[in-house]
Amino acid sequence: MFRLVYVESYDRADEAIAREKQLKRWKRDWKIELIERENLEWRDLSDLLT
Repeated sequence: MFRLVYVESYDRADEAIAREKQLKRWKRDWKIELIERENLEWRDLSDLLT
């Protein structure tokens, strides 16, 4: 089972792709810190995408 625990919104696809590539280069610890700044409980955010 998967959960969506972090999400960012962009108006343009090229901005979203650039951000995704940036995050892929980040260390795991940095990604966890980013998630926990916005979603400390690691709630599933998929219901926000409707």
